[in-house]
Amino acid sequence: MTAKEKQKITFPYMFVLKIIAVIITVMVYNTFFESKKSELLSQIFRGVNTFLIPSIVISILRFVIISIYNARHANRSVRGNFVLGINRLTAIINTVLLVIALMVAFGINPIQFVTSLTIVAMAIAVLFRDYITNMLSGLFVMFSEQLSVGDRIKVGEHKGRIVDITFANIILQNEEDDMVMVPNNLVFTNSMVNLSAHRSNLFTVKFELPLSVATDIETLEKEIQSVLINHPNLDENTEPKIHVVDIGKDFVRYKIELYAISSSNKLHREIENEVLREILIFEHSKTKVS
Repeated sequence: MTAKEKQKITFPYMFVLKIIAVIITVMVYNTFFESKKSELLSQIFRGVNTFLIPSIVISILRFVIISIYNARHANRSVRGNFVLGINRLTAIINTVLLVIALMVAFGINPIQFVTSLTIVAMAIAVLFRDYITNMLSGLFVMFSEQLSVGDRIKVGEHKGRIVDITFANIILQNEEDDMVMVPNNLVFTNSMVNLSAHRSNLFTVKFELPLSVATDIETLEKEIQSVLINHPNLDENTEPKIHVVDIGKDFVRYKIELYAISSSNKLHREIENEVLREILIFEHSKTKVS
């Protein structure tokens, strides 16, 4: 599915329901309740329309903005999450309108209410500072061109494909198919690598061996080279070499840098599985002998 197909606008059921609700509310109030001059009914009526009418206007603006954006970028590939950001921002505004509408319906003046709770609001802002900064960071990510849903990224020690971006987290699907929720603040406070922005034919296979097996690494290197030397999906001009990454108490970590014929992540994973399978066979044979 292309990005254009993903952004295809579906039938606006909620927009139509809002318009119908406004029409019904006005008709019912004018027909049955206007003559009764009920203050409570008037407040409820104003509260309902305080939410519905601005929400309809916002929905129209959202539709126009997204349509203009899609029209401008119809003929080129677009990175970023502009449409996602607009949808999330619309949800926030609708939530604020709903709270204001409830205040109006119960006869509470929103301006006076906010003014009287200024000190409390400051205390809440301090208590929920991390969540607020996370939310703002999420908005920056949504409207930026640096990240997009579907990108493979590495943030700190977390690595995976972006499944969704919320106000609180970036949801990653890692190589074990686990869902990892990374706080949005980590994107701005840690080094972040977008592995999909500039895809490379170079990839790395990492593995570790127990010390009892690691002493015969030259044999393993020759066996891996024999498997990969004429591999149809690898650059024939590069020879796979095993490099030591770290030495622990009872293990040694290694890495092998390989150049594939393309930047396909699927292809890289297939070659990596072949290498790891050969390493498992080697480790099993050495363990069996010992």
